[in-house]
Amino acid sequence: MGLLPVSGAALRADARLRETARGIGARYGVDYTDDDAVTALLTERHRSLEREQRRPAAYLGLLTLMAGMFMPFGIPLSPALDAHLFAVLGAAGGLTVVGAALLVHARAQWKRALRNGPLAGYREVLGVARAHGIPLAHIPPWLEGRTNGGGGKGAAPIPTYPPVEPAPEAPAETATAPSPSVTVPASVPVPVPPKPWAVSYYEQTADAGGWHDEVGWLLVLAGGGGVTWAVTVGTGVGFATLLLVPVAIWVWLAGRRQGREKEELREEALKYVKELQAAQAAGAHVPELSPQLRALLDDHQ
Repeated sequence: MGLLPVSGAALRADARLRETARGIGARYGVDYTDDDAVTALLTERHRSLEREQRRPAAYLGLLTLMAGMFMPFGIPLSPALDAHLFAVLGAAGGLTVVGAALLVHARAQWKRALRNGPLAGYREVLGVARAHGIPLAHIPPWLEGRTNGGGGKGAAPIPTYPPVEPAPEAPAETATAPSPSVTVPASVPVPVPPKPWAVSYYEQTADAGGWHDEVGWLLVLAGGGGVTWAVTVGTGVGFATLLLVPVAIWVWLAGRRQGREKEELREEALKYVKELQAAQAAGAHVPELSPQLRALLDDHQ
């Protein structure tokens, strides 16, 4: 599953949060502070939900609904159907109702699988973590019942709880070294990899561009239209629009160059996300990802 919403190390860092997470996990039979267990849970449940969406009832419902909706449009094309108009309309209505019922049933089954079981407990843990001020690095859209890139709360949003006051700072634990006069920290926090400049630039430009092809074709069409007008009317002014063709080629080349640059930045961003995954697995507290990096991660899950 790649980057988790929150690492087990972050959940265990606060004693109150650790006990709450383990209490929730006890109800569902999952240790939510164990990254391996959570990764296995999310992987298995994600596949299970995808199977729910591909149930035969869903496909059958869609086909039946489409048949019922489009059947009346065939009446003017067939005298046999026109002769039995009321029977055909009744059959179309019946198919529409059956198809809609099958789709509703399939979605209800999918929602039940999403909202119940260990996934519900994990969303509860994420809500509690957020209430304790722990940033959630990345929440997979499917975990909340959203499509990739989809907004809104989804069918099963992360619950919201009142903020919890920070726990009083405890003195740092130390472990005695072989020499009685030297002490070393019992644990050293794992640093989060710094964000490279290329990744920051990717975040700024990820949503930009994408207009070069359209503008290039518009320029070519404008040039062709000008030449056609010149030939039809018999004036040479329209031939000047041929100059738009090299401009279109320049626009296409600029778009291609920008596309290569964005692909290189995208690879750097993917590399950075993998570094964050490794750091999280080692115990680092990964901050919340930017929308651009979240979208990139969603595309690769």
